[in-house]
Amino acid sequence: MPKIKTNSGSKKRFTLTGTGKIKRKHAFHSHILTKKTKKQKRNLCHSGLVNVANLAQVKELLCLR
Repeated sequence: MPKIKTNSGSKKRFTLTGTGKIKRKHAFHSHILTKKTKKQKRNLCHSGLVNVANLAQVKELLCLR
């Protein structure tokens, strides 16, 4: 039986923490930054964790089940 391939786009966007949680980055911080406020850009810099509602989908894309 063949191995399951991970989704190439997902492995570039998500990383695992030491405790097994999945880290993500915020969207809207790559371009068109002139119209965004300093506060908005600063808050988009920080990384967050994947929400529980989306955790199963992301784990499936990363083949972590």
